[in-house]
Amino acid sequence: MNKLEGIEVIENATLKNYNTYKIDAKARYLVKVLNLEGLIKVLKYLKENDIPYFIMGNGSNVILDDYFKGAVIRLDGLKKLEIEGDIVKAMAGVMMGVLANETIKANLSGLEWAINIPGMVGGSIVGNAGAYNSEIFDNLVSIKVIDENLEIKELKKEEIKYEYRHTSLKKSGLIVVQATFKLEKGDYQVSKQIIEDRCERRKATQPLDMPSAGSVFRNPPDDYAGRLIEEAGLKGKRIGGAEVSNIHANFIVNTGNATSNDIKSLIKLVHEEVKRKFNIDLVLEQEIIEWM
Repeated sequence: MNKLEGIEVIENATLKNYNTYKIDAKARYLVKVLNLEGLIKVLKYLKENDIPYFIMGNGSNVILDDYFKGAVIRLDGLKKLEIEGDIVKAMAGVMMGVLANETIKANLSGLEWAINIPGMVGGSIVGNAGAYNSEIFDNLVSIKVIDENLEIKELKKEEIKYEYRHTSLKKSGLIVVQATFKLEKGDYQVSKQIIEDRCERRKATQPLDMPSAGSVFRNPPDDYAGRLIEEAGLKGKRIGGAEVSNIHANFIVNTGNATSNDIKSLIKLVHEEVKRKFNIDLVLEQEIIEWM
């Protein structure tokens, strides 16, 4: 596999710097894809050699298991971004913050909400990322994917089932490699002010100085998960190196050496306590990755 063009391979790799929780998970192979051709080549190789693989974006919104016996693939090199009028084409490896910033500089509006989203375009589409009552599917037109036959095909937004923080792409086996968006004409100064206000609010209300993966649970109807967790007296609750943030109760942070099991155990405890005290069944927003 090391001889394939268009990829970089690290054997027996730690994934600590490739997930926002900073969990020290391990993988037999970490594959960094440099271009689309490299991605197709490595997928063909892995299939032919019966090596399991997992596509990972920026490692945000996920809780990794301790060890993966296959190949973790990152789409680092797929970063091409084109803006023509109000149409934007972004490859899967473009960071959402970069996408938001570049569209704003082009006087386009619609993606201001994404400026602080720590994920890549591909993963954000698969999970229907969003913030401030907006989501990525609001402006999505179509995507290009690699199917099970390693062929590239286009899907219109209407062909994809999606809902709050979930899409039919999750279990489809399809790999998102590009997305096309249609935005509205905007004003740079107006968008800039929106972003500055939201960044200040984020700094004041979220534990940005510690590793986390964002909101742990979805907000229930007409309420807030953070309020319920705080009212349950769980702020500061710790299991191992995982802790319910004292700044925002719907964040779990890694205090330095949290394991996957620490985080999952704390999530379970929080879920059970909120259920016991308020009879509200919180829905997990983060994705637990359980590798075989």
